Amino acid sequence: MKALVRCLARVRGCMRTYYTYSHEPFHPLKRAPAWQTAEEAVSVVKSGDVVFVHGAAATPLKLVEALTEHGKSAGLRNVSICHIHTEGPALYTHKDCEDIFRSNSFFLGSNCRSAVNEGRGDYVPIFLSEIPLLFHRGIINIDVALVQVSPPDKHGFCSLGTSVDCARAAVQNAKYIIGQVNPCMPRTFGDGLIHKSHFDAMVDGLAPLPEHKPKERSDVENQIGKLIAENLVVNGATLQMGIGNIPDAVLASLGNHKDLGIHSEMFSDGVVSLVEAGCVTNTHKTFHPGKIVSSFIVGTRKLFDFVDNNPFVVMCDVSCVNSIPVISQNPRVTAINSCIEVDLTGQVVADSIGTRMYSGVGGQVDFIRGAAVGRDGLGKPILAMPSTTSKGESKIVPFLKPGGGVVTTRAHLHYLVTEWGIAYLFGKNLRQRAHELIRISHPDHREQLEKAAFERLHCMPSPD
Repeated sequence: MKALVRCLARVRGCMRTYYTYSHEPFHPLKRAPAWQTAEEAVSVVKSGDVVFVHGAAATPLKLVEALTEHGKSAGLRNVSICHIHTEGPALYTHKDCEDIFRSNSFFLGSNCRSAVNEGRGDYVPIFLSEIPLLFHRGIINIDVALVQVSPPDKHGFCSLGTSVDCARAAVQNAKYIIGQVNPCMPRTFGDGLIHKSHFDAMVDGLAPLPEHKPKERSDVENQIGKLIAENLVVNGATLQMGIGNIPDAVLASLGNHKDLGIHSEMFSDGVVSLVEAGCVTNTHKTFHPGKIVSSFIVGTRKLFDFVDNNPFVVMCDVSCVNSIPVISQNPRVTAINSCIEVDLTGQVVADSIGTRMYSGVGGQVDFIRGAAVGRDGLGKPILAMPSTTSKGESKIVPFLKPGGGVVTTRAHLHYLVTEWGIAYLFGKNLRQRAHELIRISHPDHREQLEKAAFERLHCMPSPD
């Protein structure tokens, strides 16, 4: 009988049978999950299923490992694994799992790059804000969702913890939900609460969360961070920071600022230091004033402990956090993101190196637009990168590498910062843009870029 109920609950295209009227995870239901081993829980996955895996620090590593072994032992075929970037070895992408699993990444982590670039995995170019629409609109129908949560509280509510992002939409739409229950998962406030009655199975999953320790920053990265902090970030600004050393370098240079606000799809340890220094108050924010707003976090145990049971931080669905109308409500929105390559007209590559996929579209465009159309007219959309690659090649180029994907168009780019200065491109024509960009390129490459600009534009780059 139990097997029949489970089967009926997972018939493709049907609503889960225990819902009375709502897919809302906050809504307590009159049912209880089955407590199982990881191996028992993932045994429901069958050939052809679509499996969602919780991302970033919330990656349910115990369930992922059990799923990989189940796929091999049960002889499964064509199981699709969809996710944003995940932690751990992503065993399902290894060559011995070809034809069993195929990853489908909405944002590439280092553990999936080889699979995608070797043709054994897939990448979906998509704005971070729109990933939930894939599930809500049935473009991707999730059969089984694997998520990691905090233990239930006295009311029976678990928390998606460090990653609410698109995971909330996944559990709202999945036919079958498995939760790895981990006391190490911080309990966060906001949209990430899910009542235990929505789980079909729960698994004991005590384990430290994957940590990202800050990398040592180069002098170039620190110089870029200082330029942005001292020239573009003002007191009372609402900050968004992408992932990487350059956003971290900006945070490290903001110790003398006041009344900063945080509204960002993610944040890391650097924000904690600013909070402790009294620089972040969120006083002037319009959306959730007084509180940090985010959708996922990446960092160390210090960061996880900071957000645990902390009402100062609100973790929201990424469709809300990255909504351009929502972002634009806040004062002096200052969006700071990294990129890979920029051509002389201002086209920005951020997800690939030539034809080789590297990361994803992410939230860069969401926040660049949110800052650009800010209601107060004081927003600053900022992209930053070192002027050269590790091999000394210019990252400001006459033409983008063949296959390079334009994430941010030339019309979107306002500020570009390198260690050599700040280029402001909004309202500039192509001739003026080329002049601004060459001015912040590495001196060793400026003459060559000027010649290339003349050949492309049939006139000399000029500030006027």
